[in-house]
Amino acid sequence: MRTVTLCALLVCLITSLAVAQPFDIRAAASQAPDLKFPASPKTLGLFSSLEMAIYKPDGAGPFPALVLVHTCGGLRPEIQDWTKNALSRGYVAFVIDSLGPRGVKSVCIPPSPVNIWRGAKDAFQALEHLQRFDFVDQSRIGLMGFSWGAMVGLLVNSRAVAEALSPSGRFASVASFYPACYFSTARGGVEFLRPDTDRPTLVLMAELDNETPPSDCLPRLEALKSKDAPVSWHLYPKATHCWDCASLDNLTKTDFQGNRVSYRFDRAVTKDSARRAFDFFAEHMSARK
Repeated sequence: MRTVTLCALLVCLITSLAVAQPFDIRAAASQAPDLKFPASPKTLGLFSSLEMAIYKPDGAGPFPALVLVHTCGGLRPEIQDWTKNALSRGYVAFVIDSLGPRGVKSVCIPPSPVNIWRGAKDAFQALEHLQRFDFVDQSRIGLMGFSWGAMVGLLVNSRAVAEALSPSGRFASVASFYPACYFSTARGGVEFLRPDTDRPTLVLMAELDNETPPSDCLPRLEALKSKDAPVSWHLYPKATHCWDCASLDNLTKTDFQGNRVSYRFDRAVTKDSARRAFDFFAEHMSARK
């Protein structure tokens, strides 16, 4: 069976955009039911299940917090590594699962009831949920997203998307790992990194990523920066898409355009991307020690 990637999902999204004029963000984000979020935090242990959960550091807080948003394939083991990283630095970590509770295994292969707009709404609802806990500092909640989740992160930092999906709350900052910033077809295009980006945004990209090419991000980042938008970025030479995905190391597949896509786990890049991301969060929502 031919492998269809994240890009195929975007083609379906763009087709829907072309058909529905004007595009209604609220309607698009309501095509799947709301998630039921955890009522209390858990402790992350050696044998913790891979599931949607809230984890907190020891103590009463209030702590800064991060919403972690998965790839198009859902929760992978690496999300727990990022959770441990966040906890060790004094952050509450809220791992959301946009797929499993809805009976969806992947949004990489369309059609899917969970689209990128629904993902953005999930993220904003997770933000609102975290603000109910006394151990969370309401003013210091960020988002860390990976691939599909990284695109969700770009969308939530758009003023127009936030006004449509979360009129009462915004993330303090977003770190976006190997996202698609734009995608186009003969029918039109959609921007994930939008001109009205107005919250601190870090975009981390890989030079050899031909699934979500950095060439689609760099001109848009530079244009935003020239207008004093709060964006920053880094491009890793010789790295591939999903450089932190140890569970997918050496995966090779063919995308819907016929491109050969390969993932290579890179421990050094993973470590450096963690440093850059948490330095970024520390700058914009410093954790109290």
